[in-house]
Amino acid sequence: MDFVYKFPVVRGVQAGREYYIAMIPMRMLEKLFPNEDEFVLPEYRAQRKLNESRIPVISQYIIENRDSYVFSALAASIDGNFKFVSSMDSSDIGILEVSMDARFLINDGQHRKAAILDAINEEPDLGNETISVVLYEDSGLSRSQQIFTDLNKHAVKTSNSIAELYDSRDDIAVITRNVVSKVPFLNEYTDKEKDNLGKYSSNLFTLNTFYNSIKRTIKRNTPNDEMQIFLCEYWKCIALNITQWNELNKKEISKVDLRENYIVTQGVVIQALGQVGSYFINNPETDMHKILKGLKNIDWRRSAAIWKNRVIRADGKILTSNKAILLASNQIKKELGIPLLPDEELKEKRYLESLIS
Repeated sequence: MDFVYKFPVVRGVQAGREYYIAMIPMRMLEKLFPNEDEFVLPEYRAQRKLNESRIPVISQYIIENRDSYVFSALAASIDGNFKFVSSMDSSDIGILEVSMDARFLINDGQHRKAAILDAINEEPDLGNETISVVLYEDSGLSRSQQIFTDLNKHAVKTSNSIAELYDSRDDIAVITRNVVSKVPFLNEYTDKEKDNLGKYSSNLFTLNTFYNSIKRTIKRNTPNDEMQIFLCEYWKCIALNITQWNELNKKEISKVDLRENYIVTQGVVIQALGQVGSYFINNPETDMHKILKGLKNIDWRRSAAIWKNRVIRADGKILTSNKAILLASNQIKKELGIPLLPDEELKEKRYLESLIS
């Protein structure tokens, strides 16, 4: 090996094979990891085809969070000659010398790499920062494809709820966490990790449901402290005036009964209530507390005629579409004496006409 790349690395062993961890300047990624020909058939590639639409999203994340962005390591195989030269102090710390004739194949992280290069075009100083790369010895295309499969096969996408629980950059996520924590009923019965709840779950709601609901309330308004104060008051008022929620607190009804016979814990209704909330933001002169007392008089039973084909399908299952959320919001507004907006009136008219035809 007359001409070599030299990488300071740490050596490790997995499944009896050596691997090496290097810190590589981001500006070097383009040279070390050239893109595979996009016209190569999938069975002859070491990676899936690049999804171009993901690149600007990740790139923008880097640029907008220059002081706090985080990336996990890339994983790559070395197809060619290399040797590890240990240091005087440790047998597992040293220099990895890789022939310049060798080829590097990314096994995991091609979209991160492409996004980093895209961000460097806009912010050249990023090229001086580093990313960790785990390097494996290449044993042919089948080995590289297997590494890609192993790294991705068991990866589990985090739930939306837990992402919103941990996200400090998303103002609506922050407000959602604070509102749920400050409304006792919501705090007690909201699962902050899962997006889907089982029939016998100890919780009634998910954090993600309230996140989507609050987005419908805020709409184009700016998420701020004043908005958070309003939302806390709004949901406290709702919790105070939904009869079945209060019956649950008094142990007059079970969670199973509440789920099976009423719709007031369903995501479609929680989001519809979020839609209703936007009315009070845009009409601050109204007496919200007085109007929301009307929630006590709404028939929330699944079997109630007002929800049929609006929230409940003919087979008894819950509808979850945006149309169902809007129609549920319309019904709640009508029950509370709140006027519909022009576009809501139009969709309500079309819905009623569909029942006749």
